[in-house]
Amino acid sequence: MLNTYEQANWASIPNTGVNMAKRARKTKKQQHYQQHYENNNVIHVQDAFRRRKRHVTIIPRNIAQEDYVTMLDDRKKNIVFSMGPAGTGKTLLGVLSAIDAYNNGACEKIVITRPAVSVDEQHGFLPGTLVEKMAPWTRPIFDVMEEYWSPKTIESMIEDNVIEIAPLAYMRGRTFKNSWIIADEMQNATSSQMKMLLTRIGDNSKIIVTGDLAQHDRGFENNGLKEFIKLLRQKQSDLIGVVEFTTSDVERHVAVTEVLTIYGDNEF
Repeated sequence: MLNTYEQANWASIPNTGVNMAKRARKTKKQQHYQQHYENNNVIHVQDAFRRRKRHVTIIPRNIAQEDYVTMLDDRKKNIVFSMGPAGTGKTLLGVLSAIDAYNNGACEKIVITRPAVSVDEQHGFLPGTLVEKMAPWTRPIFDVMEEYWSPKTIESMIEDNVIEIAPLAYMRGRTFKNSWIIADEMQNATSSQMKMLLTRIGDNSKIIVTGDLAQHDRGFENNGLKEFIKLLRQKQSDLIGVVEFTTSDVERHVAVTEVLTIYGDNEF
């Protein structure tokens, strides 16, 4: 996930008269931004809920992100997989595309899910409602949403079932229609969980699956993400898209790239 400062560098706000490309140095990467801004290969997010409306243009910062945005915007791609290291924009762009789809009437609901697996630490039973129990795992997604919708608006949308938190354990037998489903951190899903998730899609819906196989917390045995991608490579589908990021696509602090380079392909 990208922090607020980094997200601000992604945004060009027309009503301020600021053109991000003009401010930027004319490096190859920034010329890439300008080229694809002019080609309209961007995600537009307009906040219709805050008192002060704002229109934000999200510009892909590298070729992999451009491919990702294209697939997210492609209505023929019903399922999109985004894989790669932290800081490449997997969750950020996926959530922004869901916000854009809802604001433009392309969907009626945003569904959030992910495996409830923590990194090494166990904190025992979590009290509260289902939303409160899932809060530690869904926080990265709501961090992005709160850049465009106020916490009060998000709370109201949850109460109205416009935003639904749907744990994988409770998905069996359901079908999501007119929805954008964001399945985050799916490198921790089992094979049965992955199959169940992908078969929940209904009419006029899209599933966005993010994951980083280098950060799995369950091991590779019975790893649903790894298994499905392997099968997909053997049997291609026009309805399913896959974007694979590398450390060169990391857009967080430069130190994140250095850390990932130091770790390399080592597993712990």
